[in-house]
Amino acid sequence: MKFRDIIGNEKAIEQVRRMVDSDHIPHALLFHGEPGVPKLALAMATAQYIHCTNRTGGDSCGMCPSCLQHQSMNHADTFFSYPITKKGEKPVSEDFGSEWKKFVESGVIAEDYEQWLTIIGNENAQPIIYASESDNIVRKMSLSAYTAKYKVLIMWQADKMNKECSNKLLKLIEEPEPDSIFLLTTDNVKAILPTIYSRTQRIELRKPSTQQIAEHLARTHGIDITEALAIAAPADGNVVLAMRNMDHSSEIHDFHQQFVALMRLAYMRDMAGLKAWSEAIAEYKREKSQRFLNYAARMVRENYIYNLHIGALNYETQEESQFSKNFARFITEENVERMLKLFSDAARDIRGNANAKIVLFDVAVRITILIKK
Repeated sequence: MKFRDIIGNEKAIEQVRRMVDSDHIPHALLFHGEPGVPKLALAMATAQYIHCTNRTGGDSCGMCPSCLQHQSMNHADTFFSYPITKKGEKPVSEDFGSEWKKFVESGVIAEDYEQWLTIIGNENAQPIIYASESDNIVRKMSLSAYTAKYKVLIMWQADKMNKECSNKLLKLIEEPEPDSIFLLTTDNVKAILPTIYSRTQRIELRKPSTQQIAEHLARTHGIDITEALAIAAPADGNVVLAMRNMDHSSEIHDFHQQFVALMRLAYMRDMAGLKAWSEAIAEYKREKSQRFLNYAARMVRENYIYNLHIGALNYETQEESQFSKNFARFITEENVERMLKLFSDAARDIRGNANAKIVLFDVAVRITILIKK
């Protein structure tokens, strides 16, 4: 992982770069920010930069033996700690080493916590970092660095440490070995033990802009920047959500077709067609139905904004924009808020296990009234 791979957060990167270049690296750094901000990516890029033997242009070279070892997750002086489910009497992160490698390789830029739950095979689990993990950390960090000047521990989701683990890690941070560096990340800085928090240097990461996320998607997935902007905009700076939207790009096309069908059937007041439409959407099952309703709400907003004739404010795919040319005039000040509330309430009801067919048919019938306003 290199600094250039991280989306946005140039100030945080520059702050880290200056620390490393001057060899004044705090023994404990805490990268924090909202969910969906690439904190783990910055921690990994920092570790690689620390160990790189041929730093170039303010970044790791990516070619020296240390960089290659980082990229294959085999660097002898870099250790990882992360929340897991219990496996055996003394659970440690290494019990899920292969799963962790798969998680990182699948896209550490996003560091999708829900994806981690899926990979470890328990989406309803509440992984934690156990006390036995702290014993493992103490053992590793008490050894001398093997190939580099510093050994580095990267702890992802440090707020998931249980109390005993936090207390043991505190002692290690208070009295670190001179060649030890701790890089902690968290989505929830308030859940970090206050005594650990006070002994770290904090670096807050901000949400990247829609433009920055879109440029990353266009560069890494080879898509048009207009399409990338349409995918990135609903994520509102959350890289995880943007990546999910990218994964569901074919789904977005399907959702658009269903949104168009709904509006056309509602305009024609085709009740039989609307009933068939609501049954088809109900077949999506609960999670996908909610995603569709969220998409429909976004399309209502985009079409309302379209009427302002300020292209820079619209984030639509070419397919969506083509439809908006003729449809946007039907979304006005008189109906936009009621439509948005209708889709929001429907998503809430389906999330609460209401009968999806009834909820969706009710949405369809109400749209026939609202679209005429």
